Amino acid sequence: MQGTDHRRDPLTGASTVVVGSRQGRPNLPSGDCPFCPGGLEAPEPYDVRWFVNRWPSMPDDRCEIVLYTPDHDAELWSLGRDGARRVVDLWAERTAALGARDDVGYVLVFENRGEQVGATIRHPHGQIYAFEEVPPVPLAELVDGFLEPSWVADELVVHESGDWMSWVPEAAVWPYELRLAPRSQVGSLTDEDCDRDGFAALLVDATARLDQLFDEPMPYLFWIHQRPTDGGDWPGARLHAHLHPLLRRPGTARYVASAEVGSGVFFNPVPPEEAAAQLRALPGAPT
Repeated sequence: MQGTDHRRDPLTGASTVVVGSRQGRPNLPSGDCPFCPGGLEAPEPYDVRWFVNRWPSMPDDRCEIVLYTPDHDAELWSLGRDGARRVVDLWAERTAALGARDDVGYVLVFENRGEQVGATIRHPHGQIYAFEEVPPVPLAELVDGFLEPSWVADELVVHESGDWMSWVPEAAVWPYELRLAPRSQVGSLTDEDCDRDGFAALLVDATARLDQLFDEPMPYLFWIHQRPTDGGDWPGARLHAHLHPLLRRPGTARYVASAEVGSGVFFNPVPPEEAAAQLRALPGAPT
């Protein structure tokens, strides 16, 4: 892959990968969906599917696309627990395969949902990036962070499913932000004691509540943090997911402004306790 250049800002320490080759990638193609069965990326029927991204941000087949369903008009919550479980299982399978590579130190599963957050194809899908080293954000959580779901205040809890629970963080940056994690000490999707059924059911519930909140599909950013695959000793690694919805009220996005970017201090217009109460009052979705 040509045009990849990893740089670090000497003032802020920010890490940036400059990828000139991605400038030419297609945006919101108007023709047939490449992710539907028979399309460019899915020539055969499938339930779930993964393939190497044609427009990768990193070289050596370390960027993948994951298709959640052959149904172009489905939502993650509409797959139900069984459908979502197939997605979770594929995430775990790809985490194991990519993490076993000598040139991969961290596997990040993520999804950008909605045009407002940069999704270029409507078909339900996510992505996986396999980093050579542990990226700064998960590394900061591993070194300085602390996650203990059992200590979350009751008024912040939204739902529980099996070993998993969802809640609005006490210091949420995004209105209606959710965090999902198992109560037990599970480090990765690949761990034998990971309750994948519980995770799948909680994903269905969380995404359904967000779509019901303003009676419209909620654009969001979603990612999973888990144990690095660099061979290091990470006893404090704890599997969890971040779900950041874009809207703060119907049709109105929550924008991160200059004062926030420039200071690193964020201003949330929706009290987390109120956000949790609103989400908790919604029925979720049958699993």
